Amino acid sequence: MSSETLYDTIIIGAGPAGLSAGLYAARGNLKTLIIEKGIVGGQLQVTHEIENYPGMDHMTGPQISDAMEEQTRRFDCDIVTNDPVQSIDLESQPKVVKTEKNEFKAKTIIIASGSEHNQLGVPGEKENWGKGVSYCAVCDGAFFKDREVVVVGGGSSACEEGNFLTKFAKKVTLVHRRDQLRAERILQERFKANPKTDIKWDSVVTKINGGVLGVESVTIKNLKTGEEYDYPTEGVFIYVGLSPNIGFLNGKIDLDESGKIKSSIRMETNIHGVYVAGDVRDTVLKQAVTAASDGSLAATMAIGYVEALEDKNLASV
Repeated sequence: MSSETLYDTIIIGAGPAGLSAGLYAARGNLKTLIIEKGIVGGQLQVTHEIENYPGMDHMTGPQISDAMEEQTRRFDCDIVTNDPVQSIDLESQPKVVKTEKNEFKAKTIIIASGSEHNQLGVPGEKENWGKGVSYCAVCDGAFFKDREVVVVGGGSSACEEGNFLTKFAKKVTLVHRRDQLRAERILQERFKANPKTDIKWDSVVTKINGGVLGVESVTIKNLKTGEEYDYPTEGVFIYVGLSPNIGFLNGKIDLDESGKIKSSIRMETNIHGVYVAGDVRDTVLKQAVTAASDGSLAATMAIGYVEALEDKNLASV
C-alpha cells in the first residue's frame, strides 16, 4: 500500500456499508481501499446481539464485523484504520482523499462514513463523560455491576442497550420524552417485562450531576407537570439519535434538510463518480442489512463508472 497508488475506488468508512462495498468492488476487480477513522465495524462494534441479520442469528455485532472484514480482505481489499479523513477533492480526476497521515487518489469515491451518537447538550454531560456518562452499553456496562443506571431515549437502541445493561446493573431506568416508545415492538416488550427496569414517561434529563467520583444523579423534568427533581444514579447511557459523519465534505456534496447526503436509488450523489452508502445517506431504515445492501449497489455503480472511463481512454488512443 502506497500513497502513490492510484485506486479504482476509495471507500470512506468500514462499517457494514463500507465493508460490503469493499467486498463487491474488490471482487469486481477494482483496486480498492477502505479508510476508517477508528476500528473496523462501525456501529456493529458497539451492538451486543443482532437477531435480524439474515443467516447470522444470535451473533454479536463484533462477530459479524470480524467475519465481514475477513471476507473482504480475502479479495485483496486494502484497509487503513485509525486514520480520519480530513478533506476530499471530488472535482479533480483522479479524486484526492487527505487523511491525518496520508493522501490517497482514486477514480471513484464511496462515502460510507456512517453516523455518531447525538449528545443531550445538558450541563454536566461533557464534564462527566467517561465518569458515568456513556454512549455505549456494550463498552461500559460491566463497570456498573450492582449499580443503578439511567438510559435516555425511546428508540430501539435505548431499549436494546437498556436490556443489555440489566446483565450488570441492579436497576435500569429509561427516561423518555413521550408517553410511548418508538422502539421495535419486540424490544419494547422485552424491556418492559424485565423486572430490573422502570420507565419515566413524558420526561427529559435537564442536568447530569457529578461529584469527585463521577455521576451521582440526574435532574429529571416531567414535561406535562413541569415537576423537576434529582434522581440518584451512577451511570447515564444516552441514546437520542445519530448524526451523519460528514465534516470532511466541507459543503461539496448536496445534503437534505436533516444533513444527510442526497442520493439516487443507484447510490449516486450530485457529483459524477461519487457514491454513498449506509446511515450517512437519506435512508429510511438504519440497519446493518440495509447498509450492506447500499454498499453492494454503490460498488456495482463504481465498477460501471471505472469501466466506462477505461473504455473512453481506449477510444481516445
